[in-house]
Amino acid sequence: MMVKALIPAQRRRLIHEHLQRHTIARSAALGELLGASEATVRRDLEWLEKQGMIERTHGGAILSQPLPAEPAYALSALAHPEEKRRIGAAAAQLVEDGDTIFLNSGTTTTEVVRQLRLRADLPNITLITNNVTAALDAREAPFELILLGGSFRSRSNSVVGRFAVDVLRQVYADKAFIGVDGISLKYHCTTPVNAEAEIARVMIERTRGRVIVVADHSKWGVVSNFLLASLEQVDDLVVDDGLGPAQQSELRARGVNVILAGHEPAPGPLSPDGSRESSHAPVLEVP
Repeated sequence: MMVKALIPAQRRRLIHEHLQRHTIARSAALGELLGASEATVRRDLEWLEKQGMIERTHGGAILSQPLPAEPAYALSALAHPEEKRRIGAAAAQLVEDGDTIFLNSGTTTTEVVRQLRLRADLPNITLITNNVTAALDAREAPFELILLGGSFRSRSNSVVGRFAVDVLRQVYADKAFIGVDGISLKYHCTTPVNAEAEIARVMIERTRGRVIVVADHSKWGVVSNFLLASLEQVDDLVVDDGLGPAQQSELRARGVNVILAGHEPAPGPLSPDGSRESSHAPVLEVP
């Protein structure tokens, strides 16, 4: 604990530096660090949030990490590959034979498709996507694949625009798997490209069942310019265990079912009567 009283500018600088190192902090811990009361810390957090530097949470704060530009697909694929593989495997277990599913662009959603190819018990699903990389990976899969038409975006290996949206508005899906560039309690699920956000929003609008966001822990606290889904629209978040318990609790308090990839048993989606279902789709036993 610091003995000498700090002026507000010093406290706020130290809070911001602490969050840059740790991403998340509890108000009580910040009070001990600064030698300040909880009320003083709360005022400092309010000031920092108004500057767009942090985002307050229940009992603390997280660092706000702006993402003004879209990373290239090849670079995104290099980030957290093992976490994405495990997320894809866990998400693929949520699919049942006979499902029609939407899947948008992104390296994590591509992993979902790669894992779906490994499930021999899904010959009757229909995959509808604007994700060109995922479509190429699924070209020899036993299930039906519908690749949307539209304007090709080489940066994301996806198709977007009016043609793609018009096709989406003619169909419904049982589930949607949505990749995002950022997740925030205040700003929800965002992406830096409006055309990509539009595709995701229409997919969610046309989904009769569960909306499943797939994202690794590094997306937490990242904020970009275009909203693609509010947390109220998200039923499940499939994420790796790099997302801490406090963040998980915050999301569950907002009604999002958090599924930790690679953990058994993973919490499954909620059934209409509020009970917990298994997170794994039934696997056919081969005699």
